[in-house]
Amino acid sequence: MALEDELGMFCGTEKWYKHFTGLLYTDGVKYLAEKAGAYWLIDLVGSYQPRLRMVPFQIWRVEAHDDRSGLVQMVEDTNMPVLVEQRLPYTDFPLKRFEFYYVDGVMMLKSEY
Repeated sequence: MALEDELGMFCGTEKWYKHFTGLLYTDGVKYLAEKAGAYWLIDLVGSYQPRLRMVPFQIWRVEAHDDRSGLVQMVEDTNMPVLVEQRLPYTDFPLKRFEFYYVDGVMMLKSEY
């Protein structure tokens, strides 16, 4: 089964995990971090939260390009301006495009919202 299909099976969470920055994340995010070697993504989202405290609902997007570079962006809602943009000179993130949410201090997969 493809990783995208596996992630789509998460609905809600049974356990909350706490990152050293204080953000919480769900079972689905933990699964993604383990399967994709993407704990860096939790670190990245956590590192931006001090300046995003006034944005309770965040949509995060990750793009992995064919040349192994990548891009992470955050918007407050669909069709809103980009508030965070970080280029990645190298990534081995296995998904070409991936979106997830950060809502009221919790990082979650879209299917867990």
